[in-house]
Amino acid sequence: MTFDYDLFVIGGGSGGVRAARLAAGDTGAKVGLAEEYRMGGTCVIRGCVPKKLMVFASTYGETIEDARSYGWADAEAGSFDWQVFRPKLRAELDRLEGVYRNVLKTNGVTAYDARATVVDAHTIELSTGERFSTKHILVATGGHPFVPNIPGAEHTITSNEIFLLNELPKSVLIVGGGFIACEFACILNGLGVDVTQYYRGEQILRGFDGEARGHISDEMRANGINLHVGTDVISVEKVEDGLKVVGTNGDEAVYDHVMYATGRVPNTSNLGLENAGVALGRKGEIIVDEYSQTAVPSIYAVGDVTNRINLTPVAIREGVAFVETVFKGNPTAPDHDLVPSAVFTQPEFGTIGLTEEEAVEQGPIEVYSTAFKPMHSSFAGRENRVMMKLIVSKTDRRVLGCHIVADHAGELIQLAGIAVKMGATKEDFDRTVAVHPTMSEELVTLKTPVRET
Repeated sequence: MTFDYDLFVIGGGSGGVRAARLAAGDTGAKVGLAEEYRMGGTCVIRGCVPKKLMVFASTYGETIEDARSYGWADAEAGSFDWQVFRPKLRAELDRLEGVYRNVLKTNGVTAYDARATVVDAHTIELSTGERFSTKHILVATGGHPFVPNIPGAEHTITSNEIFLLNELPKSVLIVGGGFIACEFACILNGLGVDVTQYYRGEQILRGFDGEARGHISDEMRANGINLHVGTDVISVEKVEDGLKVVGTNGDEAVYDHVMYATGRVPNTSNLGLENAGVALGRKGEIIVDEYSQTAVPSIYAVGDVTNRINLTPVAIREGVAFVETVFKGNPTAPDHDLVPSAVFTQPEFGTIGLTEEEAVEQGPIEVYSTAFKPMHSSFAGRENRVMMKLIVSKTDRRVLGCHIVADHAGELIQLAGIAVKMGATKEDFDRTVAVHPTMSEELVTLKTPVRET
């Protein structure tokens, strides 16, 4: 049978674009790709990239304050101007979208600005009415923010809209306790917004190391964020001067905006997947095997739509493995073991491997941990503390987990993650000479465990 395409990709995010360009550019496959919004997906357009630029912007006020302690007596922070930052942010996102489009074009991928749905195992239909046959289909549609059905939910915003605001709010309530909620609480607080955060659980950042979670929540409160755990929203009402929120803790307050960051849902609705025979999970995620193949042999899926590890670099690795498997005849399962990650709170949180709670369940461990005021902050008169933590197996001495809460922890965990991924032991860390004076030298000078099980 002759097909219009060898591969048709639904979704123009990082995973889908990587798979499309490799299949076309490396193997000469005829590839089509459809994206209904903007090329680049969540990460580039409404996620990692704009968020990190806002993180940078939000730290300059404190940096300028610190400068005075270091002798820059005339340094003056003034106030953050959203109207200066906002157009530059949009211009950068436009530039990056152009890069993505050019990558597809130069590799011979035909891109469609349209919504694509699956008709059957070898047919896709665009919102333009066009239909194409294809030997393989790759679904890489990502996810979207979840907003619970509460009275007044229609008045709230999510991380999708936060970058599009015409004005920076004076006050905001952020609902949620995951990394997106905590990151934006820190960002907006750093930009001068009065931030309140509600989380219904007992501690923020569920699923991460407990000691690190507590450290970050303490630092967030110390930095001025009004963080309430064990608290949820009952209702949101539009009033003359903003949004009136009633909380389960009995508080009633008015905010300029209410932002929900209570998880994300795979983008699988109305794609025709179930009619084509693709199995979906409880949250709507596409169920795939270790090679990202669905229940339909010709249909694969990568990235957040599969709800495995929802990180951009993981989606890219899954896209690469898909091309190796399907187009290069080299069956390759993406490696989901020991994936480092960073949470861009202030301070940042970098992590790889097991939490202390997870490690205890697997066998006897030693825990090496320290918290201290870093030199830079101490000299500037700040009270903030950083945390370094290693979790070590008593059985084979391997470092099972590394957790860092500090400025630039994302940069540090990328390097520490190499050692952990290689199976480094505590003695390997100990044999490494410290780089002095640095924060990270603590990772190789922790000599005595603080806890053992």
